[in-house]
Amino acid sequence: MEPIEMTLQITIDCAEPQRLVRFWAEALRYVPQPPPEGYASWRAYWEALGVPEEELPEGAGDLPESIEDPKGVGPRVWFQQVPERKTVKNRVHLDLKVGGGRDVPLALRRERVDGEVGRLTALGATILYTMDEPDGMDYYAVVLQDPEGNEFCVV
Repeated sequence: MEPIEMTLQITIDCAEPQRLVRFWAEALRYVPQPPPEGYASWRAYWEALGVPEEELPEGAGDLPESIEDPKGVGPRVWFQQVPERKTVKNRVHLDLKVGGGRDVPLALRRERVDGEVGRLTALGATILYTMDEPDGMDYYAVVLQDPEGNEFCVV
């Protein structure tokens, strides 16, 4: 069997794609993904592909609904508008790893994590709780929510 080429896209269901594009582009240091060359918007591109109008909610694709790593290393993230609101805890979440791992002294990891948490809360994230294991576990992370309530960790 011939190996297939695969890329990874993370899709996040949401009510307001533009709100999350702004937040996560800043949070991940990504940029909004422009529409393909030759198209004024993603909506125009999707229409040209033949996506039925009933599958395109009002305003869908008028502005970028996905973000990409400007370095081309990380996965594309698409914020898919859905009618239902988030009602339970995520089954998948993102870990923003800024601490440097257990080889870095705990005090420095805390400083790095807390600095990033400060940046993210200024962008609109909400702190849920801190995971601080003082009894020899040497672990420190902060669990936050994005503006629509999706949980993620800063480690």
